[in-house]
Amino acid sequence: MSDKKTCSTNCESAAELLNRACYCKTLKRDELLASLQAQALPTEVLQHHQQLFSHTAVFISPAQWQQLQLLVQTIMRVTALRAYQQAVLSHAPAIAQKPTPVSGVFMGFDFHLNETGPQIIEINTNAGGGFLNAVLLSAQTACCNAAGKYPQLLQPQVEAEFVAMFKREWQLARGDQALRSIALVDENPSAQFLYPEFLLAQAVFERAGIKTLIVDPQQLTWVDGELFYQQQVIDLVYNRLTDFLLAQPSNLVLRNAYEHNATVLTPNPHHHALYADKRNLVLLSDETILNEFGADPEDIKTLLAGIPRTQLVSADNAEHLWQERKHLFFKPATGYGSKAAYRGDKITKRVWEEILQGDYVAQLQVPPSERGILVDEEKTALKMDIRAYVYEGKIQLLAARLYQGQTTNFRTQGGGFAPVFVAG
Repeated sequence: MSDKKTCSTNCESAAELLNRACYCKTLKRDELLASLQAQALPTEVLQHHQQLFSHTAVFISPAQWQQLQLLVQTIMRVTALRAYQQAVLSHAPAIAQKPTPVSGVFMGFDFHLNETGPQIIEINTNAGGGFLNAVLLSAQTACCNAAGKYPQLLQPQVEAEFVAMFKREWQLARGDQALRSIALVDENPSAQFLYPEFLLAQAVFERAGIKTLIVDPQQLTWVDGELFYQQQVIDLVYNRLTDFLLAQPSNLVLRNAYEHNATVLTPNPHHHALYADKRNLVLLSDETILNEFGADPEDIKTLLAGIPRTQLVSADNAEHLWQERKHLFFKPATGYGSKAAYRGDKITKRVWEEILQGDYVAQLQVPPSERGILVDEEKTALKMDIRAYVYEGKIQLLAARLYQGQTTNFRTQGGGFAPVFVAG
């Protein structure tokens, strides 16, 4: 329910002002929980995820919305250039060089917002949270006078678009054959933090008439050219694994099935190599290299404005990067989920030596913006980033993550996923 007593902000004002000074509680939590339970999510699962959803919303300006779309479209154009693909695939393992007919579901573009506009922090090829945020979007109440600013897009529409995305992936690979079954695959799925989303996805696909299973990769078998879970043939695998190259022994069956075209795997190693390897940001933020790729001058201008300068960490530039570390953020090239990522002003000599021994990139630090929020009825501010869920260059859904700490997390009181709305 909207807490109007705590909000003195005119919600017709700029998005930045709303984020800083509007303390409305827009989430109808009881309605959200009822919706999740109606889709077969056990109460005990939800009780262990108290910080999954924040009770507030995040706002962006119309200009920021246009910039987000332009950046996504520009990246998709440049990454489609032959010279770019040759460059990134030249050092990729053979499994990632294998061409794929599918586009890759749930690409995630993560942004920080600053005074110059959205800045891409990283790109992911198996971004989690899409199904959860579709439900969250429909459990909001209007904030103050901003009812007219809320989008008309609701949960059923978003979910229908998600189903259509998976059907298109299947058609790209198999033509007019009917999509009969999907396996959502992750390591020990029920132990994953986003297991509630797996259950949601299963319910959505089942309502669309597609048999859907949640499976550990070690439960799969490959028999006579087909991928099975028990007696069920698996047509399409929705890949949530963080072993992006399917290199671990536990993923051998899935790897063999993918390499022999026995199943449709989305996203797959080819997508990760093209988009999510963080070394790609080095290329996409370097004007000289972009010119060598033959990128359009306007596209180059857009990328340089929207991607913080990123460099490979090497022995050759180690001394310089150490001196400049307070302005940099260090990330493993093939990392995910902020694991082993460090703000430069926080690293010790011991950590620095580990970075030098690893495969890291150094990205110009772009501090996250903040969202004012009530925690135990006390006003405070949480950091936020914006995630765009993208398919074939189109933004399907925006969501924010609110948190405290060096990197995004779901451990912050008052934090979690929040819907994103455009406010002028």
